[in-house]
Amino acid sequence: MSPNPTQSTSYADKARLVAKVGANPPAVILVEPQLAENMGTAARAMMNTGLTDLRLVNPKQDWLSEKAIGASSGAERILENARRFETAADAVADLQRVYAATARRRELVMPTLTARAAAADMRGHENIALGVMFGRERDGLTNPEISLTNAIIEVPLNPEHSSLNLAQAVLLVGYEWFQAGYDGPQTLMTFNTTTPASKEVLHGLFAHMERELVTCGFLRNEEKRPSMMTNIRNMLQRGDLTVQEVRTLHGIITELRYGRRPDRPARQKGPLGPSEPRKGGEDS
Repeated sequence: MSPNPTQSTSYADKARLVAKVGANPPAVILVEPQLAENMGTAARAMMNTGLTDLRLVNPKQDWLSEKAIGASSGAERILENARRFETAADAVADLQRVYAATARRRELVMPTLTARAAAADMRGHENIALGVMFGRERDGLTNPEISLTNAIIEVPLNPEHSSLNLAQAVLLVGYEWFQAGYDGPQTLMTFNTTTPASKEVLHGLFAHMERELVTCGFLRNEEKRPSMMTNIRNMLQRGDLTVQEVRTLHGIITELRYGRRPDRPARQKGPLGPSEPRKGGEDS
């Protein structure tokens, strides 16, 4: 997919999009989770999105079992630091703003936010203790539990299949919270050990290409030649060519002209463009 032209592209050498963990991440409260694996995968989702405070309300299995640790895939620190509570009220007692992640219809008059809107709301309350409460795998949250919160988080998904497992729900909410604080580039072009080609380097390639296209007869119509070369230059410049790629194209053009075949002319010596190799293909 082409990058949005309104977004700037960052250039890097073998880099990834740089992400920083935000301040004041919300606590994750899992109410009566049923399976150790679900607690493990939820911890993994938390680690992915920079969430660290896991609170377990009356868990049905051991969150430090081998199954839970294995499912966490390296996020065992989250499980090791998790705290157990008897009730949801105990788990949120020290928090000042809590969101209930639930898709079930409840007869409660409460604001309902998408995960993205909730993330923005959390970012606007970075000086208070925050939390997101997730319900049971089968039954979700009860009305009394939801009444402990300030708002409902509901994710608009395919109405024919909107069910999420526990880890998916944690990841989705955590991702939106993480992204709400992300201020890095939206697109990134990596160049490994080479660099983007300068306009001078590109102009040398275009001149080389035009000479050979005239020689081979492709640009035989002098009237159309300027517009055809404009289209070719535009096509190549959209590719964000690197210096190495330009050298490769020089080599290709040279070999097409003087290639190792008996019907090709002998190689000619003469002034080359600023980026042309002296022997076809050797720098490609």
